[in-house]
Amino acid sequence: MDGFWDFFWFLIWIFLFMAYLIVLFQILTDLFRDVDLSGWWKAVWVFFLIFVPMLTALIYLIARGRGMAQRSMSAAKEAKSATDDYIKSVATPASPADQIASAKKLLDEGTITPEEFASLKAKALA
Repeated sequence: MDGFWDFFWFLIWIFLFMAYLIVLFQILTDLFRDVDLSGWWKAVWVFFLIFVPMLTALIYLIARGRGMAQRSMSAAKEAKSATDDYIKSVATPASPADQIASAKKLLDEGTITPEEFASLKAKALA
């Protein structure tokens, strides 16, 4: 019976330690994401996170918790915007004139036959 409870408390401590690590990494990510905070203040926060971790984490979450959510949302919006812009730039279909010019280049190089060129031209104009 004693082995079960030892294992149970071991799991509880592991869970709490993992939760603490997640909070710590979220705080560190937020610190370095914040462009308004000077390097000296970031160094002070990191110093205290290393030497007084639990108290500093609680103070940070209380003092800067609302800003953490806002910075996280703005970073997610910027990443989504950059991804959308990249997808649009890659996925934008070429104009019919570009498609015909590309097919003409292939025809001139001898890569395709005149019948294939006519087929590609008809497809581009459709």
